[in-house]
Amino acid sequence: MACWALSTDHKLNHLMTLNKLLEKLELSFQNQALIERVFIHRSFLNETTDKSLESNERLEFLGDAVLELVVTEYLYEISQEPEGVLTGWRAALVKGEMISQVADRLGLFDCLQLSRGEQAVSGKAKGLILANTFEALLGAIYLESGYDRAKQFIHTHLLPHLEDILADESHIDPKSKLQEITQRTRGTTPRYEVTETTGPDHDKSFVVAVFAGSTKLAEGSGTSKQRAEMAAARAALEVTE
Repeated sequence: MACWALSTDHKLNHLMTLNKLLEKLELSFQNQALIERVFIHRSFLNETTDKSLESNERLEFLGDAVLELVVTEYLYEISQEPEGVLTGWRAALVKGEMISQVADRLGLFDCLQLSRGEQAVSGKAKGLILANTFEALLGAIYLESGYDRAKQFIHTHLLPHLEDILADESHIDPKSKLQEITQRTRGTTPRYEVTETTGPDHDKSFVVAVFAGSTKLAEGSGTSKQRAEMAAARAALEVTE
C-alpha cells in the first residue's frame, strides 16, 4: 500500500474543522496532539508518512472505562431499582448503536483521519468507528480536564437519552420482550429454530425462525445462533406490537 503525505492545505482544513467542532462542543485543549489523536483511525496510519502519529485506540480504551463509571454512578444515584434493572439501563446507554448516534449528531465523523478506503464507510462499520471515536474523545477529555469534565460531557450529550430508552423499552432484551407479548396475547412461549447454516466452521452464519405455536413470526440472521435468535425476536416484535 502506498503511503502519502498530507498537504499543507489538508492539514489546515482539518485543523479548522476540528477547532469548529471543539467550539461547538465547548471544549478546549492545551495538548493539541492529544485532541488530534482522538480522530486518528488506525487505518490512517497505513497511508501516511508521519510515523510519529498514534491511533485513537488507547484513548478509546480509557474512555470506555470513564463512560461505564459515569453511567453506573448516575443510574445508582437516580434510581432505587435492583441491580438487574440498572444493568439493562446501562447496557442500553453505552451500547455501540446509542453512542454512535450521539457521535454522529455531534459531527465527529467530519474530523476523522481515515484511510482512503475507510472514508466511504457506511452502515454498521461507520457506526463502530463513530462509537470508538466518542469513547476516545471521552478519554482525551479525562486526561486534559479530569473526571468531572468528562462526567459533565456525558451528562450533557448521552444521559438525556435514558428517557427515550425507557419510553420505547429498548433496554429490554428482545427475546424476553417477545416472550412477554406472546404469552399475554397467544398463551404460548416463542420457539426458535435454525433454518439455515452457511459458511466454513470458523465463519458460520445462521438463519433462525421464531414461532408462536405453529405460526412463524419472523426470521433473523447472525454470526451465532444467539445473535440470529435476537435478530429474529426483534423482527417479530415489529409485526406483533
